[in-house]
Amino acid sequence: MRGARKRLCSALVAAYGLFSLYAAYTVFLRPRRPAAPRPAHRDRRGPRDHVALGNEEWNPWEGDEKNELVASQQRYEANLKMIKNARSHVEHTSLRVQIWGKAAIGLYLWQHIFGGHLEPAEVTAQWREGSQKAGKTYFSFITGPSVVPGYFSVEAENVVLVLNGREKAKITYATQWLHYAQTLIQTHKLQHVAVVLLGSEQCNNEWIQPYLKRNGGFVNLLFVTYDCALVNEEDIFQWPLGVATYRNFPVVEPSWSMLHDPRSYLCNFLGTVYKNSSRETLMEVLHQDGLDKLCWIAAREQWQPQETNESFKNYQDALLQSDVTLCPVGINTECYRIYEACSYGSLPVIEDVMTPGDCGNSSMYHSAPLQLLKTMGAPFIFIKNWKELPAVLEKEKKMSLQDKIQRRKKLLEWYRNFKAWMRQKFINTLENSFLHSDKG
Repeated sequence: MRGARKRLCSALVAAYGLFSLYAAYTVFLRPRRPAAPRPAHRDRRGPRDHVALGNEEWNPWEGDEKNELVASQQRYEANLKMIKNARSHVEHTSLRVQIWGKAAIGLYLWQHIFGGHLEPAEVTAQWREGSQKAGKTYFSFITGPSVVPGYFSVEAENVVLVLNGREKAKITYATQWLHYAQTLIQTHKLQHVAVVLLGSEQCNNEWIQPYLKRNGGFVNLLFVTYDCALVNEEDIFQWPLGVATYRNFPVVEPSWSMLHDPRSYLCNFLGTVYKNSSRETLMEVLHQDGLDKLCWIAAREQWQPQETNESFKNYQDALLQSDVTLCPVGINTECYRIYEACSYGSLPVIEDVMTPGDCGNSSMYHSAPLQLLKTMGAPFIFIKNWKELPAVLEKEKKMSLQDKIQRRKKLLEWYRNFKAWMRQKFINTLENSFLHSDKG
């Protein structure tokens, strides 16, 4: 029985082997007969299909092959276009500039003036960065606590260093960055350096002068806040103070309601009232004439560097709900409140007086204080004494909503144009200086 089974299995194996050999011969070795010609096929779709078939053998994957060919061609053309665009981008970008934001005013430069974005969006992030092309220049921006000398990649030979020089401790920190940039210049890792400086409120900025190229230093350009007498429009330029980005004041996008809705208050002032200052006069005028009932007033005796969420929301609401914003002088005439009011279409009423210190007219401007804003035609209300305020607010009472709407539009348009003008001036100044130096 066992022998019979063994013989049966052997026969089956032999038969399988013979079948496999025959199949291999049929597929690979047997000559093929030419295909018989196919009769012409009349198709309602027209002669194109008739001609395409001809005497060729039918390929069931022909449609897929054609689609893949088309897709491949499209990918090739897209890649070619991308390469051409990249080449064009390189050809039209003559300058690469990296901005090191080591003062909060750098955020006003990048987010408000340049309209740039930062990643990540969280304001508490240790490292934030962004980039954009403007004019002939490719700009990159870095900021945050993790941006430390020697511990980040220097990605351009041209640098804009944003520094805080308001007080002694800040100046010490700023000089460390200047020395780091100087070392990079000496080792030929940098070619050009510009500085955007949050200057002293009394314009005591003499400490920066030895670093300027005109004085034997290495800093090609200086953009400085407040009415600094050093401004010459050659290598030293006035820069706007801007909004309080250190308090996370946002980029405000105008809305229909911001422009057209009636506002609940004639004016607002939320701030610190210093002893023996003109702000005390302002409070007296508001109380004596009962104007404080028509305005949003919240005075405090001590300055607070940081706001609570509630106080910051109240401040923004006050700007949004007031026709005008009162801007008394502090340590300097220029204050964040001016630009923040513009952001919400609330017209600044500015105390137009010089404050103690070294600020004043420069060789180029003779309209201090606020000579930059005045030169740019700021549509503000300027007063010399807060006793003029009742007459100003009396006019506000009589102004129609339509007139106020037109004024808001004018203010918001001016502020948008002002930022665009500062952006273009900044770019042109860098390109004219840095590219000219390279050619020279």
